[in-house]
Amino acid sequence: MPKLPFNSDWFVSRMGEEDKSIAVTLPHDAMLSEPRTAQSAGGTNTGWFEGYDYVYQKAFNVPAEWADRAMFLEFEGVYRDAEVFVNDSKAAFQPGGYTGFFVALDGLLRTDSENHIRVISRNADQPNSRWYSGAGIYRPVWLHVLPKEHIALNGLKIQTLHHVRPSVRVALSLICPGTAQVSILDGDRELAQAACKCHPGGTVDIPLPDAELWSPDTPKCYTCRVAFGEDVREETFGIRTVACDSKNGFCINGERVILRGACVHHDNGILGAITLPDAELRKVRLLKQAGYNAIRSAHNPCSKALLDACDRLGMLVLDEYADMWYIHKTRYDYASLMPDNWKNDLRDLVDKDFNHPSVVMYSIGNEVSETAQKRGIELTGQMTEYLHQLDSRPVTCGINIFFNFLSSLGLGVYSDKKAEKSAPSGGTSAKKKAVGSEFFNNLAGLFGSEFMKFGATLHGSDVKTRDAFAKLDVAGYNYGEKRYVRDLKKYPDRVILGSETFCADAARFWDLAKKHPALIGDFVWTGMDYLGEVGLGAMEYRDYAPDFDHGPGWITASAGVLDLTGASTGQTAYTQVAFELSPIRIGVVPADHAFEPHSPSAWRMSNTYESWAWNGCEGKETRVEVYARGAKVALFLNGKPMGEKKPDRDSRAVFRVTWQPGELTAVVYGADGAEVGRTSLSSAGEETRLAAEPEEPRVSAEGLCYVRLRYTDENGLLKPLARGDIRVAVEGGRLLALGSACPYNERGYLTDTTDTYYGQALAIVKPKGPGELVLRAESPYGSAQVHISCREEGAR
Repeated sequence: MPKLPFNSDWFVSRMGEEDKSIAVTLPHDAMLSEPRTAQSAGGTNTGWFEGYDYVYQKAFNVPAEWADRAMFLEFEGVYRDAEVFVNDSKAAFQPGGYTGFFVALDGLLRTDSENHIRVISRNADQPNSRWYSGAGIYRPVWLHVLPKEHIALNGLKIQTLHHVRPSVRVALSLICPGTAQVSILDGDRELAQAACKCHPGGTVDIPLPDAELWSPDTPKCYTCRVAFGEDVREETFGIRTVACDSKNGFCINGERVILRGACVHHDNGILGAITLPDAELRKVRLLKQAGYNAIRSAHNPCSKALLDACDRLGMLVLDEYADMWYIHKTRYDYASLMPDNWKNDLRDLVDKDFNHPSVVMYSIGNEVSETAQKRGIELTGQMTEYLHQLDSRPVTCGINIFFNFLSSLGLGVYSDKKAEKSAPSGGTSAKKKAVGSEFFNNLAGLFGSEFMKFGATLHGSDVKTRDAFAKLDVAGYNYGEKRYVRDLKKYPDRVILGSETFCADAARFWDLAKKHPALIGDFVWTGMDYLGEVGLGAMEYRDYAPDFDHGPGWITASAGVLDLTGASTGQTAYTQVAFELSPIRIGVVPADHAFEPHSPSAWRMSNTYESWAWNGCEGKETRVEVYARGAKVALFLNGKPMGEKKPDRDSRAVFRVTWQPGELTAVVYGADGAEVGRTSLSSAGEETRLAAEPEEPRVSAEGLCYVRLRYTDENGLLKPLARGDIRVAVEGGRLLALGSACPYNERGYLTDTTDTYYGQALAIVKPKGPGELVLRAESPYGSAQVHISCREEGAR
């Protein structure tokens, strides 16, 4: 029997307020509906949301025919310190908020009366995270109903043996000795079959001579079906090999691939922390369209749904374990539990990832200054070796090179004594002393990105990282771009990965990586904007943010190459050029505020948009950035030359242009004077109207519908300076979230009304079932409605 969804008919309340329970369908983010106040101990880290403990309850019946079955509940993620009670008996405890777990139900269920599940998730101990964590049962829950003699949970693993002569090894673990039948399927077509004897574990090698290989460009997947008595299990897999060394670089199926990577947090924008397959698929699709071929799960194990999406679309994954080891970064984080749990956590990580061809590397941590200490260096080696015992994938760790040096001097190091001493009266965290990565981020915000990169070049920074790097397969450099050239010579056997970098450095990285295979990739901070770490990347003006102090009202980092709604920015255009995916693009600073003060940021390259539709800004000067690879760039406005420049080392040429309606054109020329490419932006028409545009014309009745709300001219061109509240009503579905990408948002995302941000917003709707979904929107610029067909799951 396949696993059954166990997500409906739940009730949730704050702990101690069970009489106020509300009905919910999982996954559910309990934190997203909480108040955001100055009393929030999470403060800027969590977007000022208050933290509470929650109780989830569900009643269900067990059919009599299941009495002789082995049953398990699978929780893919509960934030955090989850306790599970079945009929008042404690059945499980899982402290990690991002690690899935199973609950054995044998002996706990009744077939003659109703059963009760109660799950406690704790998020009142604040602060416990450096970003918006969400809270509650935010990933799916499944009920596994198995015969008594069955394949063990996570007991089917498929490993590619060869890519030249395609073959796989299937490893099985049964709960009792026996023989299982293994089939490899391509859709409904069987490619091969074999028997596997297990005592209770065993392996069988299966040649697949005509199979296609999995790669980012051709993400071909197959199905492995295993039958053991009544138990039939299926796993999707791809045939691919991964190799990595300083001579050949990072290779998939024997061919070098440069990782064009983006870091991503686990939230899904205005949906909050909930994990839904369509949301994860959309995130991966948008990042791939933006030019990335890899993502780094910052800074926790990613969801199964995200891995499924990456397998399907051909996105490589660096799956990361934790943001802290034994030194706290926030007072109530996982550091107290990590030393006793890391082996179990890493085993669970590998169990989740093993069969996914998209997962090509593991990271054991992010900016853990323990790597500058003897104990931490030993732990680096222990975790790397343990992962090698479990899997063949290479292991890295994102180490902030300068931070390691500063921490060795006692700067930015957390202690409970410091936390208590710095905690202000009244409970607000607005004036607390920053430590760890937050301390370092604040320094970068104060002194700029060059300060971070220069600090990494210091001799002390090398001394405090080299021993930990020697324990890893791949040295993860967070903001260590200025060390690349030096270290490629000094450490010829070291494989270097830019595990966290600035968007502005993408072109220099790409040019260097093409010449040096030991530099295998780059992961920008960050691919898509996220909740929490408020204002980290914001370049915001007063009309959208009344203050720049990042207090309550601020909600997002505004650090994404894609914004919170998944829309492109000028940084997206730059990335396309930096990675040689496009010859030339244009970014323009909003002409109504160009050269005015804005909130400071070290993480955003610039606040440009691919737009010349700044209607109403006649006579105002703005900054035009032309992103191009070539010998010379020429800029024209309505055919009139605006100047010529040579792109700098970062593939940028900057012009000051006085705005007027018409067409802005940029042309790039090669060294021989021949035109290499050109692009244009146009001003908008005078009419302003509201458009409601579904990203997909048809969606699954079990999926999500994304509708972009935009103020446009009569031809559909976005008008970024048009602004006004939009009210949304839905028939045939439920409005899950509504909002814009603005980093300052007092309203949140759970109302039926939203302001726009540079002319647009986003609505996310859950269909009620098969049929037609209708969304109607009202605004100062008129109304719009859209009809979307919702099909049965699997229907075409």
